[in-house]
Amino acid sequence: MVYAYVAYNENKEIVKGRLEAKNEEHATNLLSFAGYQLIHLKAVASFPTLDKLLLRLSPVKPTEIILFYRQVALLVESGLNIVTSIELLEEQATHRVFKRVLGEIIDDIRGGSQLSVALGKHPEIFPPIHCQSLKVGEQTGGLETILRQMADHMEKQVVAKKGIKSAMMYPIIASIVAVIVLGIMLTVVLPTFAGLYTSLGAQMPFMMQIMLDLGDLLRRYALYIVALIVIAVIAFIAYTKTARGRYNWDNLSLKFPLVGRVNHLNELATMSRSVAVLFKSGLPLTEILPLVIRSCNNKVIQGALMNIRDDMLGGEGLSRPMAKYPIFLPMLVQMVRVGEETGNLDSTLQSVAQSYEAEADDRMKTLIGMIQPVMTIIIGVVVAIMAVSLVSAMYSMYQGV
Repeated sequence: MVYAYVAYNENKEIVKGRLEAKNEEHATNLLSFAGYQLIHLKAVASFPTLDKLLLRLSPVKPTEIILFYRQVALLVESGLNIVTSIELLEEQATHRVFKRVLGEIIDDIRGGSQLSVALGKHPEIFPPIHCQSLKVGEQTGGLETILRQMADHMEKQVVAKKGIKSAMMYPIIASIVAVIVLGIMLTVVLPTFAGLYTSLGAQMPFMMQIMLDLGDLLRRYALYIVALIVIAVIAFIAYTKTARGRYNWDNLSLKFPLVGRVNHLNELATMSRSVAVLFKSGLPLTEILPLVIRSCNNKVIQGALMNIRDDMLGGEGLSRPMAKYPIFLPMLVQMVRVGEETGNLDSTLQSVAQSYEAEADDRMKTLIGMIQPVMTIIIGVVVAIMAVSLVSAMYSMYQGV
């Protein structure tokens, strides 16, 4: 959604412009992070530009953003200014939209904007939580450190997502291949043998008859079955796009056998590391939680954090309201309590994140090790059923002869 705004800048001058945001609250927060005092905000209808369409079709990969953060930190640390550093990276960029965005960032910085403000104008690439961290780094003089911390944080997220995808890829591919092979056997191979058996006057065995009936059912209603599957998939996607559907799906994803625990640990590790990075940069918890809430992908954890934020504003601290929600595991709650008491919340949360990431990695490796033999057994059972059906039919034919 595109919003037109009128606001005061830091010099108390009235400025007008447009920005893209998910909703009015998101737009207001983006303007606040940029140092603007909002006067008027209105949604405007707009058609997607070519760059926006390209960004949706070919989004900027997290690895490119990670590399950008690390390279900027290295160049600034070596003595180059921000503009020169980003100009060098713009020349090397291969992604068309990212190259264009870097050019706009350079123009904004030359116009007097800080790096955090310039990046904040592109929330589809640079999340608000990163921009706020950079703003603190600019104020404290630790920009390079913040850039590296954000790169490390994103790298951990990418590794966790790749682990889950790699674990699920093999069973998905194996299942698709097994279904295709089974369909061919039921609709093409077995009917050919059935015709041979019938011509020889052999009595069809029970198992073979079931397979033939199933194949006949598939041939007659194949289009209806495919249509039903497509409709079910579309309905599921549409349901998960709704607020209630997304909440239920996120809740279910934390309870899946085997994979659910890995998802849960990765979500808590990401949240813990985000809070640790922002707390270490100097932000208070009252400003950290809204940023973490907006960056959280799981609606169940996001809803719990919103309630915790309200309790924390009421003076209960962080660990006490967090203990009310079972979704936050006991070790996390205990370490937050220790961090609050000692003033080392960033260190304790970093330890929690590392512990959860290590456990998630171990569970993922175990899961990957289990998937291959389980899928082999399933495919073996299917092949065995087909073989028994054919052999029993051949035996019946021999008896008839």
